[in-house]
Amino acid sequence: MNSAAAQVSLRARRHIACRLLPLIFFLYLLQIIDRFNVSFAALRMKSELGFSDSVYGFGVSLFNLTYLAFGIPGVILVERWSARKWISRIVVSWGLITLLTAFIQSANHFYAVRLLLGVAEASFFPGIAIYSLTGSR
Repeated sequence: MNSAAAQVSLRARRHIACRLLPLIFFLYLLQIIDRFNVSFAALRMKSELGFSDSVYGFGVSLFNLTYLAFGIPGVILVERWSARKWISRIVVSWGLITLLTAFIQSANHFYAVRLLLGVAEASFFPGIAIYSLTGSR
């Protein structure tokens, strides 16, 4: 019975690896592009919106602050919900908030969008890592 359970576990892990890992890889790629994108956008924001280096730097740090602060609660919610629901929530909220970036008019708008983006993306990496390591639910 033990070897049968091990074979089922091995097949399930292979199935997950073939179906889930390409999606996760693609989402991580998008996340990296999104993070670098704000650096490229800074070139235009500084001239068109009149942002100084300190405004830009503070906005970027707000993202990191909320990303770290909401990472642990997000991991707890992944355990209560399912990874599928949580990843879906992250992707939808992340996309909507990224769209809001196009409508930034002032430094306060920039700060708010970066705060919200940090909250939206907060548990993307830790949630997936803990889910895949524990194999729960």
